[in-house]
Amino acid sequence: MGREASCTARVGAETEEVTALLESTTVVLRGDIKRKWNIAALQNLRVEGEELRFEAGENGEEAVALALGEKEAGKWLKKLQTPPPTLAAKLGVSADNPALLIGPTVGSLDPALAEALAGGITTNMREARMLVAVLSQASELPRMAEFHADMICKTVWVVHPKGPNADPSDAVVRIAMRGWGYVDNKTSAVSDALTATRWVLTQPPAKKRVRNR
Repeated sequence: MGREASCTARVGAETEEVTALLESTTVVLRGDIKRKWNIAALQNLRVEGEELRFEAGENGEEAVALALGEKEAGKWLKKLQTPPPTLAAKLGVSADNPALLIGPTVGSLDPALAEALAGGITTNMREARMLVAVLSQASELPRMAEFHADMICKTVWVVHPKGPNADPSDAVVRIAMRGWGYVDNKTSAVSDALTATRWVLTQPPAKKRVRNR
């Protein structure tokens, strides 16, 4: 969601100046009051005067008021009450915009990704509007690129582990894909373990010159 504001916060009996952040699934307070609440657990969301108010905590025991100003509080309220897009919507996968899936070669398909793809999978390379490639290791990147080269669509979602020890890492994927003529234009979290980046082929990779012997 991506909103940030410096404001006075009242949380229970505490009143302090904070930096409030509205993220995709959480509201975070930083500063003299530190809190992190899941948006789905917030209760009685409303705007009263200049303040955004709600109840938080496991049983709604914390009364919270953020002095954002009437206009900004209204914007926060609207975003908080708008359901986040589904993973299928983020990926752009549907029955009318089907994807062809390759991978994973290790383990089973992530449940969140399986649910997102359930209504928009095809095995027809000519019908697919995108390739979704779930990578388990960096060595699978060249095979994925070769596979995609035989498809009509120009779009591929590269799904791979996230974190400092991920294989392949973001850097490895980025170097390889850009070297093959792809440009990235969107990133989406898939689950706690996986991330996805959308790549579009804008130009074919340069052919290697072969010397005659």
